[in-house]
Amino acid sequence: MRPAILLCFTLLSSFAWAQEDSDWIAYRDAYRQMIWFEKYGKPKQFLQNHYRLRPRDKNVTLDGVRLTLTTKTTQTSLTLDALGRATFPFSRAAYDDNAELVVSRKAGQFSAGPWVSIVTRPDGIYSSADLRTACDQLLAYLRYAGEDQGKSCAGVQFIYRRGEAVQVRFQAADGALMALAPKEGPAFSGDAVQNFRVIGYRFAALPEVGQVITSGTPLAITALLE
Repeated sequence: MRPAILLCFTLLSSFAWAQEDSDWIAYRDAYRQMIWFEKYGKPKQFLQNHYRLRPRDKNVTLDGVRLTLTTKTTQTSLTLDALGRATFPFSRAAYDDNAELVVSRKAGQFSAGPWVSIVTRPDGIYSSADLRTACDQLLAYLRYAGEDQGKSCAGVQFIYRRGEAVQVRFQAADGALMALAPKEGPAFSGDAVQNFRVIGYRFAALPEVGQVITSGTPLAITALLE
């Protein structure tokens, strides 16, 4: 039977609780979850996989939170982005050492696990064809993992900090530009924290051929699955 894993829109596992002032996760458990994406053999060039801390409550913030890989002899701090994501350190030595991922918060404030999203581009220009392919790749991976059955790709969403002055525009093949409307909401479906600037690009609402131009690098690009 395929083990349950944590992916872009659903978190199925929980922390093992440690002492009162911190949480910890067995590195071996996290490693087994993260390796699924590494071993996935279908196209995924537009996708990326992080290890993510996800607040369980809208009033919980990531300010000052630290995620540390702790072995018997070393401690390595893992950098968290504004969405609680870190690059996972694949380490056979840490696996053999039965290391821990320690979170500098009391038990119960976060869920943790793999989190798949769409890769951002440094030039801020995304062809509509690439965005459709990226959404299809993410949905295919979620279906492979047993998630989001019966859904389809309706579009993608560009996530920014609330109040950030950015523009996301669609440019049609004839050069015509259309600004995409922002709203306030969660970075990812199901998140408790909902104070991000979300700009959606729905495939059916605009011409099939074109490109999306952003004036700033988004925190994340998410698939809009319906």
